[in-house]
Amino acid sequence: MPPSWITDALNRLSKVPASYQPGGPTAAEPSAVAALALLGANRIDDAAAHLTWLADNQLSADGSVPPFGGLQSPGWSTPSAIIAAAVGKSRNAKSKIRLTQAQEWLLSVKGTTLEKCPEFGHNSMLVGWPWVSGTHSWQVPTAWSVLALKSLGMISHPRTREGVRLLIDRLLPEGGCNYGNTYVLGQKLRPQVEPSGLTLLALAGEDSDDPRIDRTIKYVASAMSNQATSITLSYGLLGLTAHHRSPADAVAWLESAYNRSIQREPSAQAIALLILAAQGEDCPLFQITKRRPQA
Repeated sequence: MPPSWITDALNRLSKVPASYQPGGPTAAEPSAVAALALLGANRIDDAAAHLTWLADNQLSADGSVPPFGGLQSPGWSTPSAIIAAAVGKSRNAKSKIRLTQAQEWLLSVKGTTLEKCPEFGHNSMLVGWPWVSGTHSWQVPTAWSVLALKSLGMISHPRTREGVRLLIDRLLPEGGCNYGNTYVLGQKLRPQVEPSGLTLLALAGEDSDDPRIDRTIKYVASAMSNQATSITLSYGLLGLTAHHRSPADAVAWLESAYNRSIQREPSAQAIALLILAAQGEDCPLFQITKRRPQA
């Protein structure tokens, strides 16, 4: 039996539309992580409601899933919808998301490249994924896109491989990463836990001896505590657990974060991320990195 707080969190997640903020509009990324959290708990019917929202808001023209209903762009939330749909399909959840069309859209999107120059600390010629079409590649959309392609079994696809190279290239010398840059005008940026944890998750299972990966693990581990916010704690623990480095106090920290969150009305996104982090190595996101490449 799961701890009582997880049961309570799952019950809350099954009853509310998935949004970034309490009372806010239903959104694609929270719907995707909510579906994943419920799928990880084998609450297939509850997950189906979130998968249905994603399918209903998938654009017929190009297969992308915009962040909010009624929008035609941008499509940066499509990768998380793909992951939820792929995991749902593997667990026989009802979903009408058109995975083939979404995959085609994802492969068609490329971050713009820039000529190398001293002002950039990263390799600006590597191609990943942008937040908005026609702009430079960034760490978070590239990490989600790498995970999406891996969820489809496309581990060896050239776009996946280049995305992995970009994620490693954007790591800071002492470990961790910012949201897309390393140096700007000669000034080194500070690492942030959320993109660092998500990057570690996307890099799980990769055969790389780049020392910045281990330094990133150490950075994220040093940032974890009972005082971390729900989303910071969740992304950090997801990244650490993906590399089998979950702290001994992780379970207690997650319960404490949940108890603090329900003192006010928590967002569906925060609830879902806490559940995913609490699922440990059984989290469906970790199954993605273990899938074999397509023949």
